[in-house]
Amino acid sequence: MKLRKREKTQSGLFNRTIKNPLVQYAGILSYAILLVMRIPLLKVIGDAGIGLLAPAFEIFFLITLFTSYSMTGAMAAIIRYRVKREQYKSARKAFRAAFVMDLFISIAAAAALVAASSFVSDILVLETLSRMAVLAAAPVVILAAFIGTFRGYFSGFGLGMLTAHSQYIESISMIIGAVVCGNMCFTYGLKVSALKQNEAYSYAYGAFGAMLGVMVSQLITLIHLLVIYVIYSGTLRGKFGLDNSKRMETQYSLQWMTLANSLPLAVIAILANLFMLVDQRMFNYCMNKKEMGEVRTALWGSYYGKFAPLAGICAVFVILSVYAMISKISNAYEREEYRLMRDRIGKAVRRLSMTAFPIAIYLAALAKAVVACLYEGEADTVAGWIQKGAAVVVLYGFCFFFGQLLYRMHMIRELLLATAVSLLVHVLIAYLFVQKALLGVDGILYALLVFAALYGGLNFFFISRNLKYRQDWFGGIVFPAAAAGVSGVVVMIISKLLLEPVGGALTMLIGILAGVFFYITFLMIFKVIGEAELSRVPLGFFFIMLGKNLGVLR
Repeated sequence: MKLRKREKTQSGLFNRTIKNPLVQYAGILSYAILLVMRIPLLKVIGDAGIGLLAPAFEIFFLITLFTSYSMTGAMAAIIRYRVKREQYKSARKAFRAAFVMDLFISIAAAAALVAASSFVSDILVLETLSRMAVLAAAPVVILAAFIGTFRGYFSGFGLGMLTAHSQYIESISMIIGAVVCGNMCFTYGLKVSALKQNEAYSYAYGAFGAMLGVMVSQLITLIHLLVIYVIYSGTLRGKFGLDNSKRMETQYSLQWMTLANSLPLAVIAILANLFMLVDQRMFNYCMNKKEMGEVRTALWGSYYGKFAPLAGICAVFVILSVYAMISKISNAYEREEYRLMRDRIGKAVRRLSMTAFPIAIYLAALAKAVVACLYEGEADTVAGWIQKGAAVVVLYGFCFFFGQLLYRMHMIRELLLATAVSLLVHVLIAYLFVQKALLGVDGILYALLVFAALYGGLNFFFISRNLKYRQDWFGGIVFPAAAAGVSGVVVMIISKLLLEPVGGALTMLIGILAGVFFYITFLMIFKVIGEAELSRVPLGFFFIMLGKNLGVLR
């Protein structure tokens, strides 16, 4: 089968490489900060509060994937295309057209969310007291849309650093706002609970306050972007007189172009992240059937606020190990340097394996120590979830990598197919394991692992078929996994021996250091890494000397 030639569309503008790490990794690092937010928030509003916050935050997140995330990218590409041709008036008109359209869509979404708040809480997620947090999410949706349009404007004019700063400001202020407002409202909710003699109201007010904190963060970010917009617009006025536009595009055509470019990515992103909302509904149904309704909210909050952030943060570290290589691979594809592209894919897969396998295995081996350091309550329950679901860290690393390659190489139909099929299978597995077999969180974990494995597998299949890529299974996958597995046994033994005598923090430190030592040693034995690669890592000289003494490096 012949390799596809790249499509010369405006979406190719997304492949512009940004060399500044703060800009390049802003989206991923901001997402990691939002995951970290759940850890201090747990201490303020409790597991049940997180369980009531979850549906509101997930709905807010899903809506903004369209009104902010995908719309930002589409608008940035349209504006960048015109700025490069010095069509500044058309670029400004594209911004205004997108702004009006996004405002209308976000207001409609917020109004629909208010009108359907009872349906969402009572029927969609079976959490009646989550309605307050769902209502609080409605104005946040509108503010997020404003933020998205301004970010698209700045990115289109080549001011990616400003967009990155706004992402960091948003995520950091969201942590502070959610914790402070959540604490204030939870304290007030305690009085309401005492009046109504129902403890659950304190958690409902805590979730409501956390969502208000999210709204505060959006206001702060929007004000920051507005100030920058006013400052920058003054320097741009002179360029409008040098405009090279041969014809003025209509607002309708620009809005249609923005919508058409943003919809495919929005649909893919929403389908890829819809599972959490679906899972909560099935889990709550399962708990009600098992007559455990009184603990279901706290149990889901424990899953959403403890397991999910740990797995997500570890997956972020895995993704960061290969994120910069994705642009290099797609650039080689754009230049039709297919041999170089395949070589870079192979190196990226090996690096991904070398990072993902030890992180996942050490997370499982040190699960009890990690939980003891970070959380309170049912440590054994959460540690059991981590041990069963740690493999998702590896799978999500490969999901992201191959999914990004499909998107960067304009294979949108394949990516959409992989996402839709994986979600459908996930829903089916969750239905069978959770609603029928009543396995609770364990059933959710099994369905999540199936989703990630199928999604990553389908993305890999399409990459291999369309790019004629052939994977080196031993050097790229098997040997790194084997080395991580052997070192993981050492970490597990250390965890069992030291956890009670020395505590979680010291156990983690000793376990990770010992694990890394044995891991690198076995990577040398399996010939996965050599002297050149070791010379670029910290303390590499020590392992080079060790490898030469063992006879595995020459």
